[in-house]
Amino acid sequence: MGSLLQLLTGLMLITACSQPLTASDICQEKVARLQENEKLLMGQLEKQELLLHRLKLLNQPGNVHIARVDTNQDTQYTDCAQLFSSGSKSSGFYTIRPHGSSSPSRVFCDMSEGGGWTVIQRRINGRQTFNKSWVEYKEGFGDMDAELGEFWLGNDNLHYITTQGNYSLRINLEDFDGNQRYAEYKNFKVADEKDHYRLTFGAYVGTAGDALSGDYHVGVSEWASHQGIKFSTYDQDNDNYKGNCALEDEGGWWFNKCHSAHLNGLYYPNGFYSAATDNGIVWYTWRGWWYSLKTSIMKLRPIDFKIDPIDDLNAINDTPPLQNRQ
Repeated sequence: MGSLLQLLTGLMLITACSQPLTASDICQEKVARLQENEKLLMGQLEKQELLLHRLKLLNQPGNVHIARVDTNQDTQYTDCAQLFSSGSKSSGFYTIRPHGSSSPSRVFCDMSEGGGWTVIQRRINGRQTFNKSWVEYKEGFGDMDAELGEFWLGNDNLHYITTQGNYSLRINLEDFDGNQRYAEYKNFKVADEKDHYRLTFGAYVGTAGDALSGDYHVGVSEWASHQGIKFSTYDQDNDNYKGNCALEDEGGWWFNKCHSAHLNGLYYPNGFYSAATDNGIVWYTWRGWWYSLKTSIMKLRPIDFKIDPIDDLNAINDTPPLQNRQ
């Protein structure tokens, strides 16, 4: 493109100064003007090429720090999978309206890893506390504007989205050494508020271990499994523990007695920590109870989501003593 522009400029210069009646000073003036125009156009071209290069990098799989895309008119879409299928291939903020919801919701759509993921939770820097009340977890909280904002989408939204069909939950985890793991569960569903947002899920695949089901050791699922468990917060205790897990572990979650996974705990900036209880960002089957993870991202996508062949190829290229507080 740059060579073509220079060639056209050269032809214009020859034309400008090839007229027999053109005075030399007029010719020089035209040449100077054309050269200035060339510099201006080349500068604009470089900016466009830089922007194009940036967009290509940002759309690479696994990159969630994407340029903001805000489409407030997309309320006819019920999730990010529909947005992706409609042609919105850039990660960013959109507005959706799940079936059953009385109003639109602002969501972050992750279009990496095959695209179409509706992000329901993000922990990346500890700027947002997740030790919130029942009402705050019900409605959602956090920074839904910044590219690096932390948030919980809201239990009502989790219910509305997951009752639209069969959804997969994908959890992307990272420790403070840069190691990454994931866990994915089929048929992830959250009940309504009357049933205290009870959690159910299906088969597990992944590299982080199956912390949600509690099947990693014989005989522990009775207290360690999160299957069929109600949601709890410090001001509404629905767990199976004699105390209040949400109060002790300082975050809302689907607590049993109390947990093998707790991704809404306190953010400890150095990974390993010590406390009265295991109240960090915990995924037991990977880093145990006493390591608080650096990054946790939870996101949903329909199981029957159709990935384009190119997107599918990109997605492929991305990819102790027990504690019982009874």
